[in-house]
Amino acid sequence: MARLLTVGGRRRVTVTEETSRSRTVRESAARTYAHALPIVPVRARGLTIEGADGRRYLDCLSGAGTLALGHNHPVVLEAIRTVLDSGAPLHVPDLSTPVEDAFVTELLRTLPPDLAAHARVRFCGPSRTSALEGARRLVRSATGGTEVLTLGPARTEGGSPAAAGSPPDLELAEREGESRAEAVEAAGCSPQPVTVWPESVHPAGVIVEAVRNDDRVGPTPDSWMREVRRLTADRAVPLIADETETGVGRTGAFWAVEHSGVTPDVMVLSKAIGGSLPLSLIVHHADLAPDAPVSTVRGNQLAMAAGTATLRHVRENGLAERAAILGRRVLLQLVELSREFPCIGDVRGRGLLTGIEFVPPESDAALAATHATPVSPAPGPSSASTGVPFRSTASELAAGVQRECLQRGLIVGLGGTDSNVVRLLPPLTISDEQAEAVIDRLSEAVAAAARDHRAV
Repeated sequence: MARLLTVGGRRRVTVTEETSRSRTVRESAARTYAHALPIVPVRARGLTIEGADGRRYLDCLSGAGTLALGHNHPVVLEAIRTVLDSGAPLHVPDLSTPVEDAFVTELLRTLPPDLAAHARVRFCGPSRTSALEGARRLVRSATGGTEVLTLGPARTEGGSPAAAGSPPDLELAEREGESRAEAVEAAGCSPQPVTVWPESVHPAGVIVEAVRNDDRVGPTPDSWMREVRRLTADRAVPLIADETETGVGRTGAFWAVEHSGVTPDVMVLSKAIGGSLPLSLIVHHADLAPDAPVSTVRGNQLAMAAGTATLRHVRENGLAERAAILGRRVLLQLVELSREFPCIGDVRGRGLLTGIEFVPPESDAALAATHATPVSPAPGPSSASTGVPFRSTASELAAGVQRECLQRGLIVGLGGTDSNVVRLLPPLTISDEQAEAVIDRLSEAVAAAARDHRAV
């Protein structure tokens, strides 16, 4: 049945079941979020999204980390309206404007001091890919090298995780005088030797992520980050920190590299930096001279205004510190949940970037290892001995949890190399009461998904 809705109090739209059907016909099958989250959103504010069916959802996906302040935050809306009402141009590639100047000034206030003192800002196209390519071109031009290594948790150009140089996954262990939450948050932070590349190889640059978000979801050991910084400094190799999804307070520090005390030569910034609008840029040391512009689509004035408002609000209201405190509390609650459900293999995160890894029961793992249930090609690992693909029960569990969450009015994401990690990325403005509601709904979803899996 059709339902009439008033959007923004100004115009009426008719929403029917045909909305979902038409987008399936008209748009690419690569729309992964739409397949997992069949929602037609019509309103949003803060943590809450309202669908065309009238249901409300708590959004712990936050535009895949783009919405640091949640949906339609008042300071962001006011910044956008101010630019629109001023009659200023909305797009001016490479031209200096008051909006751009305000953005750069606010950005420099937040950067690691050793970089801010010598920083140069270079706007790229609106995507992370454009900024990463800009960083690669920058270090190649500055060093004369050609190869840019992606180490540890950072992703390759095709989006897949890079294995070379990854820090080893360590057993979670509580240390004397350390809380359980701190142990979870700092898992794997014991000093580890880093063998990243032979001395005969002279890369143009090295890319790292201080907190992994897609391939494994969780903090990179601080000691590993410091050792990579030492090696790159000793070998005069520029270090590039990808802060696409970890910056602007998300991990409990304004920038994730601050946890380890590392100052990179280049920072790649996107997503939350635009205050919910598309924007990407690189910040680099002045000694690294750029060659040529990366894109002509790099002057989005509305995104700069929204970004300025977001950066200022996070800084002035201590939202990074708040994310650290609330994130530890959430981790503790999820650790307790993992003790109740063996299908949760690990819980890890930093600040308000949390991953809950699901693992198959031992019987299912043994079955997969012996290839007793081969299926047609599907997402997941393949047998090392025969190459016969099998459907991972861990990824099925995680997808089941995501579905059960949606039924309970909670939106979560999936990540991990096998899509077996449920990701929580709530806005930094989430309240204590909302955080409790998220945990309650997630707990019910895990219980339901585990029960359904056992019944199969």
